[in-house]
Amino acid sequence: MNKNDPTLAQWRAWPGRVRTPPALTLLTCAVLLGVPSSGVATPAHGNGAQACAPRDVVIKRLASGYGETRQSIGLGTNNSMVEIFASDVSGSWTITVTSPQGITCLIASGQAFETLAEALPVDDQDA
Repeated sequence: MNKNDPTLAQWRAWPGRVRTPPALTLLTCAVLLGVPSSGVATPAHGNGAQACAPRDVVIKRLASGYGETRQSIGLGTNNSMVEIFASDVSGSWTITVTSPQGITCLIASGQAFETLAEALPVDDQDA
């Protein structure tokens, strides 16, 4: 793991961070991933608090701290905005979800980001 990777403790230390109730966060993740709400597990680490802050704070932190810029965007359930940020230099990446109220939460992060433009398989071939 790269020493520049954001840790949950670093995200929790942001001034102005908004604490999202764990049940709401887990439900949001479950809906985005298509998991039935009855199958949602509790977080494996810490107290279950999601790392969230106003969107402008998150965007500035990803840019200044990790050199990450937005690589893709999509709409999730309940008009949430799902974004992937990545650094061309370090290969670090972060997936965020922003609520219609402007609160952005860290969903996942990692290393070795690559941009792909894969063609769809031909109809008579298996995917």
